[in-house]
Amino acid sequence: MKTSWKVTAAIVLVGGGIWAGSLMNMTAEGAGVTNQPGTADDPVVTKSYVDQAIQHAIKGGGTTTTPTTPTTPTTPSTNEGSVGSSDAVSIVDVKPGQTLIASTGAEFVVRAGKAVIYSQDSNGVADLTDGKDITNGGAVANNHLLSFPRDGRGIQVQEGNKYNLTVMVRGGYKIQ
Repeated sequence: MKTSWKVTAAIVLVGGGIWAGSLMNMTAEGAGVTNQPGTADDPVVTKSYVDQAIQHAIKGGGTTTTPTTPTTPTTPSTNEGSVGSSDAVSIVDVKPGQTLIASTGAEFVVRAGKAVIYSQDSNGVADLTDGKDITNGGAVANNHLLSFPRDGRGIQVQEGNKYNLTVMVRGGYKIQ
């Protein structure tokens, strides 16, 4: 009887020691690692930081040399009567009775007001936010990204509404 008590006590002590040691090991596992993301040894870097560092190096701010083949910036093509470049975002106010016509590939986001699609044919405009096509006369939800695949399509103030539209435009456009 005394022997079984000693064996049980020894098993409990050895088991408890192993359990306590495994707990201490789990907390100490990450302490010696120096390349964890977000530490001073391995910082998390954003894309904008990398872009800035590359631009700084290209402009002669770093030890790297300038590119061997110089690049010439190209100006974006815009249609006659269009405003802005293809990468710039313009804020446009559209009054009732006016139509904001997009150039091919332009993108609109209606920020304020009630807008409907204007199209000369039966095809419409892609609402990229909802993933659907809005046909001529269809209502446009605010803060949805619209893509205009062809010239001659646009948006206008919903009939009967007396308030202006405020639209963010990327790409060429004209107001009729």
